Amino acid sequence: MKLEDAKILIGDDSILARKQLKDVITSLGINNIIEASNGQEAIDMYKAHYPDIVFLDIVMPIKDGQTAISEIMEFNKDADIVIVSSVGTQAQLRQAIKLGAKDFIQKPLNKRQIESILKTRFEGR
Repeated sequence: MKLEDAKILIGDDSILARKQLKDVITSLGINNIIEASNGQEAIDMYKAHYPDIVFLDIVMPIKDGQTAISEIMEFNKDADIVIVSSVGTQAQLRQAIKLGAKDFIQKPLNKRQIESILKTRFEGR
């Protein structure tokens, strides 16, 4: 799959964090981006749109990131979930990986790290 053909879900309760991540992703030529403002919405959007990759915060209202990971992985064991968080503890991050998250990005966002994750997954670089 080409990078520009990817469908991406961003799940974060911070409007600013979603915008920053969306800006980085669109700068790479990806325009098919779905947004969710809480864990339940992320689960619902995943089930409705089957994105290729999910960028997910850990601390969110309604359902937290760990619950969202668990429910998304239950729905699709091959889901590609990347945690994007500034406040997650080491225990939360270990649990997120144990639940099925594939990667972790620390906020504030690093454009090169996001670019590397996306290119590795979609272009094999």
